[in-house]
Amino acid sequence: MQVGRFAAGELEAPWCSAYALAMPDEPAEPSLFLPEDDGFHAPPAGDDWWFTETAWFSFHNVENKLGGWFYTMVRHNIGTVAGGAWVWDDGAHLPWEVPYCTNYSALELPAGADLRNVELPTGVAIEVLEPMMSYRLGHDDPGRYRADLRFDAVDRPRPLAAAGSTFGRSAHFDQLGRVTGTIELHGRSIDIDSWSMRDRTWGRRPEDRPRQAAYVTGAGGQGTGFLAVTNTRDGTDRIAYGFVKRGDEQVPLVDGHRSVVRHPEHGWVTEIRVDGVDAAGTPFVAAGRSVSRIIINRHSFIDVNSVIEWRLEGDDQGLLWWGEDQDMWPMHRWSAAKRTGDWGLPA
Repeated sequence: MQVGRFAAGELEAPWCSAYALAMPDEPAEPSLFLPEDDGFHAPPAGDDWWFTETAWFSFHNVENKLGGWFYTMVRHNIGTVAGGAWVWDDGAHLPWEVPYCTNYSALELPAGADLRNVELPTGVAIEVLEPMMSYRLGHDDPGRYRADLRFDAVDRPRPLAAAGSTFGRSAHFDQLGRVTGTIELHGRSIDIDSWSMRDRTWGRRPEDRPRQAAYVTGAGGQGTGFLAVTNTRDGTDRIAYGFVKRGDEQVPLVDGHRSVVRHPEHGWVTEIRVDGVDAAGTPFVAAGRSVSRIIINRHSFIDVNSVIEWRLEGDDQGLLWWGEDQDMWPMHRWSAAKRTGDWGLPA
């Protein structure tokens, strides 16, 4: 992919600060994001090692049971960029066996890099087409993996304002959209047309803070969908925050839980159910099955990320959606559960 929509000198400085840059003890104000928030954000005063900025985009292809990510994690105060690209299907789940995986840990962030129009050393390319709404996404690893995709959001992003989220006091949003385009995987061309999620975060994000949680998404035609993020306590996955989008209305999820059936040997999710209640008091129920997965090593925790086929129940009976279940575990807890066979160990 060739980025370059903006001519030299057309962009402002790569540092943006339009949205509240929350200090560790000051939550960000729940207001709308601005076009400048597509760019990098200047760290607060000081040299906190853990000030982190991320940009994540997902996509899938139903026919091939294929899932994909672009993930970028920047630590401005130490000048590094991590992440890369993942593509997996039902033929393998280990990162060194799936069709494609690059997961860099500490490459040098190029001087003057601007997230609104950038080719990163991880191979990920991002170009803003319409601020906060549309993006061109690319990757170029000749002979192995090329991507030329476009993400078009359903709605403008809304800030996370829920207490007890897994993102702490960082500025964060999740945004549903349609991903279209083509990837070329080991010489094979695959069309992509999926309703998928992206997210953005900036703030303090230490690597030594893992806790068990899940990030669950699903979406269908015309941009309907849901997000449910859970915190695991004593074997129960309560919904910490999320939303349901039906038609033009997006309503926060305020309560509920996630329940799963796990593979008896490998421990990964085979079946999943989300029982939620939105802010209007309307129940939301979705039951799903995993069709493929990848296990990603994310420093001190692992992410067992599955592509999920969802069937909705209740008022949404009959709808078929697709999405993901990110089953996140601190490594020591996953190891203990695997050795004992007890996947309901207290957190």
